[in-house]
Amino acid sequence: MKSMKKISSRMALACLAIAATAGLPRPAHAQRDSGDINQPESNCTRCPTIIEFNAPGAGNGANQGTFPQDNNSEGAVIGYYVTGKSVYHGFLRSPDGTIQRIDPPGSGTETNQGTVPQAITNDGRIAGYYEDENNLYYGFLRSSNGTYTTFEAPGAGTEANQGTLSEDINSAGTIAGFYIDDSNVYHGFVRASDGSTTTFDNPNAGTGAGQGTLVTFETGMNPEGAIIGWYIDSSGTYHGYLRSADGSTFTTIDGPDAVFTILGGINQAGVITGYYADSSNVGHGLLVSPDGTVTTIDDPYAGTGSGQGTFPFGINSEGAVTGQYTDANNTNHGFVLWPDGTFTTFDAPHAAGENIFAGTRPATINSSGEVTGYYVDKNSANHGFVWIPAGAQRDTD
Repeated sequence: MKSMKKISSRMALACLAIAATAGLPRPAHAQRDSGDINQPESNCTRCPTIIEFNAPGAGNGANQGTFPQDNNSEGAVIGYYVTGKSVYHGFLRSPDGTIQRIDPPGSGTETNQGTVPQAITNDGRIAGYYEDENNLYYGFLRSSNGTYTTFEAPGAGTEANQGTLSEDINSAGTIAGFYIDDSNVYHGFVRASDGSTTTFDNPNAGTGAGQGTLVTFETGMNPEGAIIGWYIDSSGTYHGYLRSADGSTFTTIDGPDAVFTILGGINQAGVITGYYADSSNVGHGLLVSPDGTVTTIDDPYAGTGSGQGTFPFGINSEGAVTGQYTDANNTNHGFVLWPDGTFTTFDAPHAAGENIFAGTRPATINSSGEVTGYYVDKNSANHGFVWIPAGAQRDTD
């Protein structure tokens, strides 16, 4: 599998999984408010601001550009950008719009090598991974003052495209992620703030190459230490799971009649979101309450053909969910499902294209309801955005 950086784009994983597996009822309370970006302000109940941005040095060719991955409650955004030579560098965008580069020592500088920050805490600590000159992956922690700690999970492989991938960090400084062993099997890990590391495997995970246990990107762990992700069983099927904070129990989470299930986020209350594909390869969102009740989410404007549908990726502390829906023309649009059951849709102004990888693609939503992610332009280049609802205004550069 070359390269795991491509898996960091959640929708790429969704599309690949749907392709590999070659309408359910909507909640009765699901309504759409008038918060579309193109609506006149007088008709808008949640009038947004959308800031588009590019990291300095980002390429402008197909599959290049700027890819935000996470935002914190202060409005800081982290992610990575891909240069014209297809080298990956991390970035940190401050609330005032300034952008600085993030590259741990040892990051590779050749094609498809480099740095992928994945998560940021409210106090500015950043976790992620990098690929070195030998195409090995290592986890890293960047402190709020800019110092780096790099690490490997016990059992991580030492051949090309193997190693350690950090995916999330919580307020306690605990890092969760997964590693690829020398047989190309995936395993989860938890690294405490003192550096001690525990590895884990879902009991139902397969043990062959390309199988095993993965942790959700960016929002796969809550402050209490509960972890979500998915495991790939011996038949190659993807199933969601919840690992309890103490590591004593694993709960499998699958959508109704799902062909595969991917979990996207867990908040401090233990509410989980994600998506699954049905037998027709249509994507549906899901919400899982702390008692295990599963509710299906379908954006009212989502398409119902193969590879189309609704794909939630993140949930904030208030229970607002963000993600994308793919319409009947195979174009992606951002959405927020608010706790009151209303949907707001939005598109970055310069998003373009009509294919399953094009359009507007949110990643995470912070406690203020600000969404970050990226959009694809008419040249298939990628650009970052921050979507800010009314009442949460920040900079507008």
